[in-house]
Order: sequence, then structure tokens, then C-alpha cells
Amino acid sequence: MSYQGTVALITGASSGIGTEFARQWAQRGADVVLVARRLDRLEQLAADLEAAHGVTATPIAADLSRPGAGEALRAEVEARGIAVQTVINNAGFGGFGPFAKQDPDEIARMIQLNVVAVTEVSRAFLPQLVADGRGALVNVASLAAYQPAPNMAVYGATKAFVLSLTEALAYETRASSLRVLAVSPGATGTEFNDVVGQEELGMGRVATPAEIAAATRQALERGNVPPSVVPGLTNKAMALAPRLLPRRAMLAMSGRVFKA
Repeated sequence: MSYQGTVALITGASSGIGTEFARQWAQRGADVVLVARRLDRLEQLAADLEAAHGVTATPIAADLSRPGAGEALRAEVEARGIAVQTVINNAGFGGFGPFAKQDPDEIARMIQLNVVAVTEVSRAFLPQLVADGRGALVNVASLAAYQPAPNMAVYGATKAFVLSLTEALAYETRASSLRVLAVSPGATGTEFNDVVGQEELGMGRVATPAEIAAATRQALERGNVPPSVVPGLTNKAMALAPRLLPRRAMLAMSGRVFKA
């Protein structure tokens, strides 16, 4: 896995895991393109990374929940004369509560950002990533991708899409040197967890964004990169459970975990 002399584009870079991805890639000498809606946060992060690591950090304010955002982002990056070797699709959001009570507009935004934007950004950049071959395509899924998630039904379904899409892309690009990886964190100490706390869901220990970014790097730096990784031993066991339990039993267990 190359860092020096490459550029990593990170969506959702203004906080949480996205910020930590930017820090860890910059620490290893990669220039970074920071994408999120909040330009002020991106500009501060860019200044901090440039001062600390001597890299070039480019903030780009973009609302990826708008249709066509992937191609628009690629065009913006190209217009700035930046060639990207790694794309990390980290932007996304979720909510908690019964599906029938969720705001329909919020559901539509969640699908647009978690599914459509990830698909569009991946498609917009994948040809050049494969042609270069020094970097990676990383899509952030979730432990919720591995089983139905009552009270987080749409969120879990969107992340199941991300997991399936990414593993398929890993196979399609297997003849290239590009690394393609889905990362499925469990409960993590981010702004998302402020909305859906581990105390409410009984999810136990909360990982740090630094741990998730480090686990991602370690997977990418292996000689044989897996198509997906679940950070944390307990989370790995939970991801394995749906393969071992009957579907009805797994759904009942998920209902208890998600307080449905």
C-alpha cells in the first residue's frame, strides 16, 4: 500500500472516522482531499494536517446527498488538477426508531447519501484508481450490514448494500493492483453514536475513530487484502453469527440488541 506521493480523497472528513482517516493517511505522507458540507471544519483540519505533516490538504465543500454528486466531485477534483489514487467513502448517517415513525424525507436523504452517493463516487473514480493501482477504494459499511436491524431498518439495509457492492467490486478488480475494501465498524465514538448511543443499544465497548482507521490501514497493508474487514473481536463474532444461526433466531437477537 502506497502513501508517499499519492492523494487520498476522504468523504465525511469533517469529523469522526473521516477526520482520523485523513490524519493517518497524512501522517504517512499522503496528500489528502477533504470532502464534507462544513467548509470551516475542513479548512481547520487542512491547516492542521499541513502544519503537522508537510502534506497538501485540499478542502472541498460538497453535499453528497444531491443526485449526481459523485460525478460533480470528480469534475471538481479534476478541475483543480488533482489526481487521486485512494478514495475513502466514509460519509453517511443513520437514525433510530420504528420505520413507520421515521421522517420520509430523512429516509430519502439516508438512502441518497449512504447508497447512491457511495455508488456514484465509486463509479466516478474507479477507472482512474484501477489505472493507477497504487491506492485503494475503501467504503465504510457497518456491523449493522450483517443482519437486519430493527429500529435502524433503513440504515442497516443501506450498509448491507455498501458491503455487497464493495465485495463485488473487489472481485471485479482482482486482476489489478488496486485494493478494494469494505470496513464494517461496530459502535464507535463519533457524532453518529451521539444520536444512537451504545448505552441505549447495549453495544458494549465503543471503539475510537483512530482504532477504525488503523484497522483499515492494517487490512490494506496485508499482502492479500480481504474484500471486507470487521474491526474488533466481539464485532467479528457478531458478524459471523448470521451464518451460524437460523434467520428467525438472528432476527430475534437483533431485535433485542436494537431494542425493538
